[in-house]
Amino acid sequence: MTNLFSLEGKTAMVTGGIHGLGMAMAEGLAKAGAELIITNNVQEPLDVAIEQYTKAGFKATGYVFDVTDEVDAEKKVAEIEANHGKIDILVNNAGIIMRVLAIDMKVEDFRKVIDVDLVGPFIMSKLVAKGMIARKSGKIINICSMMSELGRDNVSAYASAKGGLKMLTRNLATEWAKYNVQVNAIGPGYFATSQTAPIRVDGHPFNEFIIGRTPAGRWGDPEDLAGTAVFLASDASNFVNGQVIYVDGGILATIGKPSNE
Repeated sequence: MTNLFSLEGKTAMVTGGIHGLGMAMAEGLAKAGAELIITNNVQEPLDVAIEQYTKAGFKATGYVFDVTDEVDAEKKVAEIEANHGKIDILVNNAGIIMRVLAIDMKVEDFRKVIDVDLVGPFIMSKLVAKGMIARKSGKIINICSMMSELGRDNVSAYASAKGGLKMLTRNLATEWAKYNVQVNAIGPGYFATSQTAPIRVDGHPFNEFIIGRTPAGRWGDPEDLAGTAVFLASDASNFVNGQVIYVDGGILATIGKPSNE
């Protein structure tokens, strides 16, 4: 059973894996034995992240490029494959969000979110899958969202992209399953990260809402994602394809508590 979840000898690329949930998943993959390839579009935060991975005892290498630039991404993927032999696991984690009411959102901003959160994973999957198909082995993990299923004020572009990413996951799985390439996704709920720290305080309305709305009664810990990432990256998920696993503490399972409860 241990071997079923082992990633020894595997190389895992995590786009945008420089902090938060991306780093938590990358660390989980590394603990299972994978060598890490971490990407970002800016050098300095990438250097800081690689130092953190190295201090933790993980083998990690950083590469700077923009996942929405197909020409640059193709060059970097070729360089990575030349340097590391192969990419066994791809985690499409890089993403952005702009919290603007749809009525006020500029079209160019809407397109930018779609470009990073949906077109980027398409580009990276297409490029990395070529080697996976040739080897007849590979795992692609897209990072979806609660907004792949639910609407919310101020995030129309993000929700559109994440809803599209869910369907991209299913379609790529359909096309590539015959080559023994599994394409699945993780849909994180609400997690305790540095980005959410300002609102995760007693008395804050959104903090109270999330705790009350989540059956588990708490925010997720970033490490709660690691096991799911390892499962989808390992041989344990060889017959799992086109699925979105929601790691949300049960939010999508319930309509929520009555206001008088």
